[in-house]
Amino acid sequence: MREIILDTETTGLDPKSGHRIVEIGGIEVLDGFPTGRSFHHYLNPERAMPPDAFAIHGLSDGFLRDKPVFSAVAKEFLDFIEGARLVIHNASFDMTFINAELARLSLPPIPDSQVVDTLQLARRKHPGQSNSLDALCQRYGVDNSRRTKHGALMDAEILAEVYAELTGGRQQAFSLERKTEKPAIGSRVVEARSRQPAPSLLSEAEKTAHAALVAELGGNALWNGYLGRDPDRATADAVKTAP
Repeated sequence: MREIILDTETTGLDPKSGHRIVEIGGIEVLDGFPTGRSFHHYLNPERAMPPDAFAIHGLSDGFLRDKPVFSAVAKEFLDFIEGARLVIHNASFDMTFINAELARLSLPPIPDSQVVDTLQLARRKHPGQSNSLDALCQRYGVDNSRRTKHGALMDAEILAEVYAELTGGRQQAFSLERKTEKPAIGSRVVEARSRQPAPSLLSEAEKTAHAALVAELGGNALWNGYLGRDPDRATADAVKTAP
């Protein structure tokens, strides 16, 4: 299944009050694995940035002045998300803004059926608890230390890891460690794992095919980050192994 983990930053809370998108970022995930493909643009909102919004994301009028307007990147954005399920935290907020931008261009809205709201998933899984993105990072042990301010692409990358936890995919997709016990309900400790990694179940042919795929994605592929590989070294290895 192809999914796009998506986030936006805006000038305010309501497009009906004239607020606009100033940043949009998304990463592609295929069958639970990041592919390395992404979409990211800062956007000129064609209006002044309110101080309250600037305090959240740090995007100033001066920085955004020479950036493209939404209409200039709309086709690229729609091509990128075509046929994919959109995964968004507090999706109603972002989709209201995205559909408002599409309406300005007389383009049809993106239907709710194409969207998964991770905030709603988290509320069902953790009722009565804080389910902000930062709270979920703390709960699941996802590193968000670089998130000093909100940023669309960075938040999409973090949300991809949180979404894997919410859907039970991290144990399959991102970890080779064996879980040894379950935490108590309400515990701040999410998982207790053994110190020894579980043995690989992959055949040598499968390992070779996977290594070739990672090399083909290039040194900057998100997968190398999960493997803890240096991007420059990974790029050099990819060049060596390229056909």
